[in-house]
Amino acid sequence: MFLKNNKIKVGRNDPCPCGSGLKYKKCCLGKKVPGANSLKELYFQKHKIRLKGEKDIEGIRNAGRLVLDTLDLVEAKIRPGMRTDEINTLVHEFTIKNGAIPAPLNYKGFPKSVCVSANEVICHGIPGERVVVEGDIVNVDITSVLKGYYADASKTFCVGTLGADAKKIVRVARECLRLGMTQVQPGNTIGDIGWTIQTYAEGQGCSVVREFVGHGVGFEFHEPPQVPHYGRKGQGVRLVAGMVFTVEPMINLGKKDLRILEDKWTAVTADASLSAQFEQTLLVTEDGFESLTPF
Repeated sequence: MFLKNNKIKVGRNDPCPCGSGLKYKKCCLGKKVPGANSLKELYFQKHKIRLKGEKDIEGIRNAGRLVLDTLDLVEAKIRPGMRTDEINTLVHEFTIKNGAIPAPLNYKGFPKSVCVSANEVICHGIPGERVVVEGDIVNVDITSVLKGYYADASKTFCVGTLGADAKKIVRVARECLRLGMTQVQPGNTIGDIGWTIQTYAEGQGCSVVREFVGHGVGFEFHEPPQVPHYGRKGQGVRLVAGMVFTVEPMINLGKKDLRILEDKWTAVTADASLSAQFEQTLLVTEDGFESLTPF
């Protein structure tokens, strides 16, 4: 439906690319959107989505390389007996050393440079005195700002030998990300991504967190669109080349419900079950996608 050079080739009875849910002939056909510039204007007007150009993509790609290098550093250093605040120090110092800024630090009052979420913590874990022990699973979520561009990725690390439940949730969460990424291509919708992830996770007896979603990224930490990891096929904004957003499914071994701790940041599973997450920053290309934080 969306072909090379960002030119729209849509049939009159096809869904409108603006994501309204109407047929093209009853929505934007009369608005004359012949090329990339008009498409950018349309997506910003309809959804506040800012499509990225080549210079922007290269900037986000460079930030993504730093995020991956930082994750590699954490993977090499994480060990039983390590305090989560030591992970924060590693991330903060490495980011600054490489001329970047850790985006989480002071973001809406978040007090640290990285989110570290172990076991029952779903996301937004504040690094501190918690000690990593043998058998833990620990998600480290890194967003770096390099020369004004943001990139965002996370991995769930396995500390030592895992039990069966921990192995399962890490495997399922990683596969959820992989499957969600297969749906990132022009002409698909955001709902296609969520439906694919939800179908697989629930088929494995796990659940998908609803309260936290993927998001646009690049010019800012969080931009439109929101990218839920659950949903229905064919619903939501239609994907076009130049969109950059994260896919970051948070998958629970038990029920999907959560609660927020007194620090007003840390989200934990309501039933104390394990939770895992993997995240990448993705660019919609003319014929599929490119990960700007590939691992």
